[in-house]
Amino acid sequence: MKELLEYLARGLVEHPDAVRVNEVRDEEGATVLELAVAEDDYGNVIGRGGRTAAALRTVVKTAAVKRQRRVFVDIVDS
Repeated sequence: MKELLEYLARGLVEHPDAVRVNEVRDEEGATVLELAVAEDDYGNVIGRGGRTAAALRTVVKTAAVKRQRRVFVDIVDS
């Protein structure tokens, strides 16, 4: 899932080398993927009205369900 999110995010931003995805496991067994990008690229990743961020979350969650996992995506400041 981490690689999928990283691949999708790199395609959306102006500075693909600045894309970072940190994988964190919570107490309930779910995985949280924390996405950080360059300051100039947050608008590209979030999108108008949050639509791009919602689409990223949907794609990653759908891929996770196929592997019977719970994955959440957070967009964080670097």
